[in-house]
Amino acid sequence: MDTTQLLKGVLDLAVLAVLQHEDGYGYDILRRLRTAGLTEVGDASVYGTLRRLFQAGLLTTYVVPSEEGPHRKYYSLNAAGRDQLTRSGKTWRGFATTMDNLLDDRGLAA
Repeated sequence: MDTTQLLKGVLDLAVLAVLQHEDGYGYDILRRLRTAGLTEVGDASVYGTLRRLFQAGLLTTYVVPSEEGPHRKYYSLNAAGRDQLTRSGKTWRGFATTMDNLLDDRGLAA
């Protein structure tokens, strides 16, 4: 199965999840996603997702000056983003449980 297609469906949720405990700037968020195991996620996909989530009112931003280069735009979850994370997380868990059950019924689970 092509994981890049799966990523398209869950990247919003993954980005919200990465930001639930700690704010981050674009490259930091990308690094955290890859460290978590989403190694095939692309730079442009993450930056586009951040812009879309911000425009949807789920994230807030602030700029932190840097002495070693350009200023960094940090993203953080706001109340609407936390609500969306909760809703999307429940949807994902239900979907994942359904898929696990289907695979278990066919002897295909890990």
